[in-house]
Amino acid sequence: MTAEAALRSLLDVMATLRDPERGCPWDRAQTFRTIAPYTIEEAYEVAEAIEGGDPAALRDELGDLLFQVVFHSRMAEEAGLFDFADVATAISTKMERRHPHVFGDAEARDEAAQTIAWETQKAAERAARVSEASSALDGVAVTLPALTRAQKLSARAARVGFDWPSLDGVFAKIEEEIAELRAELPAGNFDRLSDEMGDLLFVMANLCRKLGLDSEATLRAANAKFTRRFQGVEALLAAQDRAPADATLAEMEAHWVAVKAAEPSP
Repeated sequence: MTAEAALRSLLDVMATLRDPERGCPWDRAQTFRTIAPYTIEEAYEVAEAIEGGDPAALRDELGDLLFQVVFHSRMAEEAGLFDFADVATAISTKMERRHPHVFGDAEARDEAAQTIAWETQKAAERAARVSEASSALDGVAVTLPALTRAQKLSARAARVGFDWPSLDGVFAKIEEEIAELRAELPAGNFDRLSDEMGDLLFVMANLCRKLGLDSEATLRAANAKFTRRFQGVEALLAAQDRAPADATLAEMEAHWVAVKAAEPSP
């Protein structure tokens, strides 16, 4: 089946699912708002398939994500707003506009120069959509993962000069936030602790940005590493017919060190 035929088939499946008479009751009842959490979930599952290095899983998860695009487009079409063709046309036009070195007469750029040009073009597009009174932070979606949004917000602020000139300033701020968090511990005020912890996490996201790291991907990798190592500890204990609840902290720490030492260097 060609790509065009496969896409047409998918669009027909979606239209049938939303058909007022013979469609699926669940699909017919959905709205943009109720479907949005599934769209976000599918995007994460695509990322998980990529990290797992599983091409078959990636194919399936990309299909699930594409279905979300088709679902939203179908609901928009029913409401007379736009349809899938409008979505595809809009992104094609945008990509051509943002790649003048490919589709236009601009000179070819290296990766770093293209990144700068891309961000400049995006900023110009945002400026054309908003009033002069708009904020430099406008357009950073509030539904992004918190770490990702923190990094994007700090990047926007940095573009207008609100940034540390060097890493020294970031580390000094981290030390300041840790001291403020420690100062709140004796009182045990949950709201104050939450506020100070949030400040510390925000600065950590800033540090990732300054180092050229993706804060969300970095934390996902750390989660995966912790999971792998803790499961290694569980496996070593299971070989002794024991569970973590049967072991002391010192024993588990010793197993942790052993598991860590057995891993290949990154």
